[in-house]
Formats: sequence, structure tokens, C-alpha cells
Amino acid sequence: MPQLPATPYPAEVRARLDADAKEVLARYPGSRSALLPLLHLVQSEEGYVSRTGIAFCAETLDLTTAEVTAVSTFYSMYRRRPSGDYQVGVCTNTLCAVMGGDAIFDTLKEHLGVGNNETTEDGKVTLEHIECNAACDFAPVVMVNWEFFDNQTPESATQLVDDLIAGRTVEPTRGAPICSYKDTARILAGFPDERPGAVEATGGAGPASLVGLKLAKGEALPKARVVSPRAGQPEDTRPQEGQPHDPSPSEHLSSHDAPQQTSASDPEHPAGPAAEEGE
Repeated sequence: MPQLPATPYPAEVRARLDADAKEVLARYPGSRSALLPLLHLVQSEEGYVSRTGIAFCAETLDLTTAEVTAVSTFYSMYRRRPSGDYQVGVCTNTLCAVMGGDAIFDTLKEHLGVGNNETTEDGKVTLEHIECNAACDFAPVVMVNWEFFDNQTPESATQLVDDLIAGRTVEPTRGAPICSYKDTARILAGFPDERPGAVEATGGAGPASLVGLKLAKGEALPKARVVSPRAGQPEDTRPQEGQPHDPSPSEHLSSHDAPQQTSASDPEHPAGPAAEEGE
């Protein structure tokens, strides 16, 4: 059935978005290039890209709503229906799945009582499985609002979502402190993160990511060590070559010696074409 025109933003919201959009447009020689950050901008207002947000982007950039919709449905970072304060993405691509990503995803679905791309009743957490978080050397990986939580287990991931729901502070393995999904969207739109210390806290790659670079530069590597957060400590707590050990606070190593039993990623919610809100 034909849909009614999108409801416009309230006057005060529209004025604020117009001012922000003007700042975004000033960064680009062609206005069409500003579409991606503008989609993040409207997502920061409502927590997803609504039909109202699409109409705003189209009008601002002199595009059709069909053109804006095509882009917003292509990129998975744009939500097309209301979602939670925290987007919890579990990587279920090949390596993370083998390392336990599928087990983590199944555990969180049961623990939270939601399926893929569904939100808890309190509106706190939206759970989704992700094809790749680009952190294979720290598999299995969970992301919260695009910040990394590496070397996860079903138990640690369960504690993570419980802490998010309870409002307790959680610290990513690397990267900036966690903020709400709306705040994350505004940062992705290109506006500064004004939280004290947030920019300085943004971390780089860990040692497991840099081994290849060091080898390419001919740099000496330490003796091979394998970390398994899931395995028990050896009787001799001193790290032995080739044996698991817990990393020191200065280390952030991989855990690829401990593959977990896997299951289908999400047979109850297979991926399909993106739907308009309300469908």
C-alpha cells in the first residue's frame, strides 16, 4: 500500500540538523559526497535512519528519496528500524565461528531472549551477528557500538551485556570508551568526541596484529607464545615456550589455540533484504 509522506522533524530539531548539515556540507566540494555522514547525523537523532531522516537527507542534498534509501540499505551500519542504546555485534565469520563466535552468539540469544537484529524489551541492547569485525587475530571478537572486545568467551560476553544493561562501566580491549549508539553515530558523522580523554584513549593494533609488519621490517620477534584465556594455568606458572599463559598487562595477544564447538550462526533469522521500518 502507498505510504503517507514522512512526518517532518519538529521545528527545533530541524533547525539543529540544518545547522549541523551545513557544517558537514562545507567539508565536501560536491554536496552528494556528504550523504554518508548525513545519514549518520540523522541516525544520531533517532537511533536509526527513519523515513523522516531519509527525506531530510534527500532535501538537503537535492537527491531523491529512492537514491538516499538505496545507500542507507546498502551499508549495514545504518539501521532501518529503532534499535538499542548498545549495538552488540558478534562476529560469526569463519575464524571467529571456529574459535567460539557461534557459541557466543547462541548464548547471548538465549540469555537476552532476542534473535538476530532484535532488541531487548528495555531498549538497551540490540544483538546481531556480523560477518567480519576485521580482528581475526583476536578471535572471537564482539563489538559494542563499534568498539572491540577481543578474545571473548560465552561467559565474558554474557557478563558484558549484563554490565551494559545494568549501566555499569565497561572497558573495550582497545579503542575509546563506550558511549551510546546515538553518540557514536554523531562521531561517525564527523563531529568531535568531546568526552574528556576519549580521543587519547583510542588505541592501535595489538602485538598479534603487528607480527607480519615486524617480520617485513626484519625486526627480531620474541619467542613464540600462545595465549589461551580458556585453558587452565600449567602447574609451573612460569611461561614455557609453546605452552599457554596469561598475558601480562602490557600484552594483548591472540588465543588461536582454543577452538570452540560451533553451531549454525542463526538459522532462525537468515539474512534477507532490508525492510522499511514498520514492515
